[in-house]
Amino acid sequence: MKIIILGAGQVGGSLAQNLVKEASDITLVDTDAERLRELQDRYDIRTICGRASHPSVLRQAGAEDADMLIAVTNSDEVNMVACQVAYSVFHTPTKIARVRSREYLAGGGIFRDDAMPVDHIVNPEEIVTHDIKRLIDNPGALQVMDFAGGQVKLVGLRIELDSPLVNQEVSALRSIADGVDARVAAIFRRDRPMIPEGKTVLEARDEVFLIAAAADIPHLMSALRKSERPNKRVVIAGGGHIGENLARQLEHRYGVRVIEQDRNRCFNLSETLERSIVLNGNASNRELLIEESIEDTDVFCAITNDDEANIMSSMLAKSLGARRVITLINNPAYVDLIEGQDIDIAISPQLATLGAILTHIRRGDVVRVHSLRRGAAEAIEAIAHGDHQSSKVIGKSLGELNLPSGTNVGALIRKDEVMIAHDNIVVEPDDHFVLFLVDKTRIKDVEALFQAPVSFF
Repeated sequence: MKIIILGAGQVGGSLAQNLVKEASDITLVDTDAERLRELQDRYDIRTICGRASHPSVLRQAGAEDADMLIAVTNSDEVNMVACQVAYSVFHTPTKIARVRSREYLAGGGIFRDDAMPVDHIVNPEEIVTHDIKRLIDNPGALQVMDFAGGQVKLVGLRIELDSPLVNQEVSALRSIADGVDARVAAIFRRDRPMIPEGKTVLEARDEVFLIAAAADIPHLMSALRKSERPNKRVVIAGGGHIGENLARQLEHRYGVRVIEQDRNRCFNLSETLERSIVLNGNASNRELLIEESIEDTDVFCAITNDDEANIMSSMLAKSLGARRVITLINNPAYVDLIEGQDIDIAISPQLATLGAILTHIRRGDVVRVHSLRRGAAEAIEAIAHGDHQSSKVIGKSLGELNLPSGTNVGALIRKDEVMIAHDNIVVEPDDHFVLFLVDKTRIKDVEALFQAPVSFF
């Protein structure tokens, strides 16, 4: 597949890194020549220096025979115009644009071929808001992912010393979880991935990914983390778009306080939010946090645009007694340094956006992709199309499937029925698979396995 990426920032660079591993034909376009040289030396990709929306630059990048254009520059307008040029001049089949402004997204359906021809829109703020909300709704989780329209959830959690899973075999999960049918999809031990087997023994500090029906997740989490109490009180540091949207989604279920430095922004928030308490101040102010009883806070979310401010306010809140802190980090170099120490969870907008974009890149009837462990692995949802003669999976039991190494089936969804993967389940047409891949070099093999036959179309 020939792909042109417009924008060599964190998202564009991460995309290039992930797609090069899969042997795609990648061209990266940006106005920053030094950044392009750095990425070219690191990943051996083709680069073009110039304005991403200019027809001459797109022609130089090979837009005439490109399969896909992904516009992820820092400008909504450049991204949209680039898609327009790709559609009108080069007839590019698939166009993806990162669009942040709510004005465009709520603009009365402007994204259509006879207006602004963008096939898929990616909104980082919306993705991050949903990710944080899922974490707050599931106390103790490190990552929560939805599949099959929310019927299935994949939850990552760290096994603590007092966990009932410590020194237990994977096969004991159901009895430990009070009969909940769940599956350990993958294990990360000392940052190394493991595909679990029934006799695999779990250790303290392992990071495990569990899959179960969405309705069973609360029961599963309470059984595995008995000491984890429900979240009730949330403090949000930062009243920007993410902070406002998050407060609006949480305020009817939790006690929410929003701390914002800009006084005028505080007045706007107080008018648009219904139940949230809006405070004018600096979230790194010790006296303010103490005054607001930070020690009684269940979740402290630092989600300003300033990484350093987010890190400092999160570390201060944790030291003053906040039970759990979630921190928005734009610079991926910081994530590995801080996560799991004073900061419980670091959220990367770039990686969240990456998963949304990969969903539209994957072939073989892949309908959803979640990037895990900062891009080291993927969880994907794929659909089995065809019949037992034309499909490589239909009519076979899960135990008979020739899955690539490093790939594990977590669950099967058949209409409204969620079936946790067992070897004797026979695949039927239109079944949805949830698969976990720890070896991303085998993604093409997985895509080929679920490639719909030509007759299906």
